[in-house]
Amino acid sequence: MAELLKRNIAGEQTGKITVDDELLSITACPQMIKDYLVALRANQRQWSANTKGRSEVNHSNKKPHAQKGTGKARQGSLASPQFRGGGRVFAPKPKFMQHVRINQKERRAAIRRLVAEKILEGKLVVLEAEKFEKPQTKKISNFLAKAGAEGKRVLFLAEGQADRESYRAMTLSMRNIPKLHFKFLPTINGYDLALSSEIIIFESAVEQLKQLLKG
Repeated sequence: MAELLKRNIAGEQTGKITVDDELLSITACPQMIKDYLVALRANQRQWSANTKGRSEVNHSNKKPHAQKGTGKARQGSLASPQFRGGGRVFAPKPKFMQHVRINQKERRAAIRRLVAEKILEGKLVVLEAEKFEKPQTKKISNFLAKAGAEGKRVLFLAEGQADRESYRAMTLSMRNIPKLHFKFLPTINGYDLALSSEIIIFESAVEQLKQLLKG
C-alpha cells in the first residue's frame, strides 16, 4: 500500500492518501517504455530543414581561375561546396511520411508505469486545492521550497474536466519560475513524466489519477 503525501499551499503536510498496490503493479518492460519515448520524440520533429546543393545556389558557372598556370588546384565553379556561398554536401532536405506509429495499449501501459514509478519513489505529492484570486509567484516559490522541489523540474497536474480559466491565476504564478510546467491529466505523455523530477497533482485530480492507473 503506497501513500501520497498531501500538502497545503504553505508546504505543510496535512495528511496522506493511500494507493492500492494493485494499481501500481503495471507490467511494462523498460524496452517498451524506451521505444515509446523514442517514437514520441521522433514524431515531434518537423523534418522541414532545407538547404541548397551546388545545382541550386545562385552562382555563375564561370571558372574561378584558369585551369593551368596558376599553381592552384583546378576549380570548376564558385557553386562548389568549398567556396563561401557554395552548395552544401549531404545537407538536410525536407522529409515526409516519417511518422512512427505508437501502439495505443503500449502507450497507456508506459504512461501508467511511469506514474507508478513516481509514486513508489515518493516523487508525487498531492496539493490541496486553493483558488488563487490573483497571480502570486512568491506563494508557489515558498511551496516548492517547503516541499523540497525548489530548482527541480516540476510538473503540476490538474483534473481533466477543469476549466482552464479557473487555473489561470495559478499558471501565471508559475511562469516566472524556471522548470515548472502545468498540464491537465488527460494530456500528459511519457516524455513529460520521464523528464520531471517531481509531480505535484491537485487533490481534485487524485481520483482521475487512480482511474488512469486502473487502465
